[in-house]
Amino acid sequence: GTINNDYIINLMPEAKVVIQRSQSYGSRLDSLFSIKLQDYQTRVADFREKEKEMGGLMKKTLVKELTALEQDIKRYQENGNKLMQLKQDELMRPLYKKLNTAIDEIAKAEGYTLILTIAGNQFAYVDDNYDITKKVMAKLGVKEPVIKE
Repeated sequence: GTINNDYIINLMPEAKVVIQRSQSYGSRLDSLFSIKLQDYQTRVADFREKEKEMGGLMKKTLVKELTALEQDIKRYQENGNKLMQLKQDELMRPLYKKLNTAIDEIAKAEGYTLILTIAGNQFAYVDDNYDITKKVMAKLGVKEPVIKE
């Protein structure tokens, strides 16, 4: 049989909560990033303004500090992307567990030996009679959107 996991996941009411929580988490990360970036920009502007009055040792020290700050910002940005992915995976895990439980129950009840996901795979032919997407949606109480013509 076949199933469209992504279609079901995106229609599950819990998916909206996951999106909201992900966006909230992302906003907090962005806020912290903005503070770091603003601090860096202020220091760079201050350095440029006072650079001509500084001695060689002071310039060298400040350039080293600014370079370290710049690297810290880059690391924070890279880590932020990884943290976002980890958070999203963490939030999605219960949805996939719920979906997989419903798939298992239907597959066992109807005697399927193999269920393939449609999304991301390319099949030359799939008989719709073996697609359990709607059955799983019904089991989960997920409603199909009404298409207005």
